[in-house]
Amino acid sequence: MLLQKPDRTRGVKKERILRVLLNNPDGTLSKYRIAKEVEASEPWVLEYTGKLEDKGLIENTAVLKPRKLYEEWRDVRVAPNQLSVSLQQPIDLLQETNLDYALTTYQAENLVQGFLFPSTTDFYIRPIQAEEWTQIIEDKGLLGGGNTRLRVTDDHVFYETQRRTSQMVVSTPQLIVDLLVEGGPCGEAADKLIDSFHRGGS
Repeated sequence: MLLQKPDRTRGVKKERILRVLLNNPDGTLSKYRIAKEVEASEPWVLEYTGKLEDKGLIENTAVLKPRKLYEEWRDVRVAPNQLSVSLQQPIDLLQETNLDYALTTYQAENLVQGFLFPSTTDFYIRPIQAEEWTQIIEDKGLLGGGNTRLRVTDDHVFYETQRRTSQMVVSTPQLIVDLLVEGGPCGEAADKLIDSFHRGGS
């Protein structure tokens, strides 16, 4: 199979916790609730959030320094497995499929904020649907290089996905960290999103 989620598991639970914290930055979720959301033991969540508190990034579960918390996420992030392909009209294909997906980076940022030109179409798929996606690509696209990148990682990447026009997009915090990893103009777009989503949070 061409597409499989990463073998690495270390960092996945940290990513899940950071994703939940940044999607709920006002601190309304208890640590017990976060443990349920991320499917981790409460002691483990208490340990990791305690370290974040020691760094001054959060207080209980309220985010104090979103920019620094995104940097923490970028550092612990498990890189998705990725397949680059050429598709004539990738957005049309996504609109036609009944499979799950969530746009990120250029296309997603263009829908959410409109700062970047959507030169590349990046989207996450569910690991369980990887074979079906591979078949679609073999039927309609060319493998290697190209304008479209399919990403496979932990299913929790679909947490708080949002519909923009007719497209499914990752949560804004997930988009921000993906843009930071991409770098360049994407990093600038991420900074703007942090300011708007977290109301100018430092």
